[in-house]
Amino acid sequence: MKLIVGLGNPGEKYQKTRHNLGFMVVEQFLKDFETVDKTEWENSEKLKSDISKIEWQPRHGALEKVILAKPKTYMNNSGLAVSLISQYLNILMSDVWIIHDDIDLPLGSMKIRFGGASAGHHGVKSIMKALNSDKFWRFRMGTGLQNQKSTLRLRSGQEIKNQKLRYVEDYVLGKFSGHERGKVRELIKRGAKAIEVGLEEGLDAAMNRFNSK
Repeated sequence: MKLIVGLGNPGEKYQKTRHNLGFMVVEQFLKDFETVDKTEWENSEKLKSDISKIEWQPRHGALEKVILAKPKTYMNNSGLAVSLISQYLNILMSDVWIIHDDIDLPLGSMKIRFGGASAGHHGVKSIMKALNSDKFWRFRMGTGLQNQKSTLRLRSGQEIKNQKLRYVEDYVLGKFSGHERGKVRELIKRGAKAIEVGLEEGLDAAMNRFNSK
């Protein structure tokens, strides 16, 4: 059984923001997989998430049960939902796939990797703490903060640090601008396709095909 979790913040206020890119990718994957009348999400209070259960039958190999999840715990506490689901359904840590935004990657790029540091992503950090391990898969979806120019004209080092933190927070909670939306639509489609290839052919194949150079 696979657990595929898109990270984001619940609620209308956060829809279509950069931090909700994980939500958008798993939603697109479900739309691509199911007919429109079956793309519903169940609100599970017990598991603190919106859940959708599917069965994936690869061309070669055994049927795979897949749990898609969108945590309702807010980004900074994503680990609670992931831990609840994985423990309740007895899912191996290596079968947990986390789809999330990444400000350190150029807009439109993607990196699939296993394990490693959180790189400051609060959702990933929360999951690592809740699972007491970093040994799960991440689909890092680039939102390109490094391409943005910020003007920090403060003298104090602490003030500059605080200003940068506020700038990053405003950036990830902001919506994609008009000139970004074309790249974002393509990234969401590629992310959904990468999940499909991962289920069909394995994550090594998905990395070879979708990881940005």
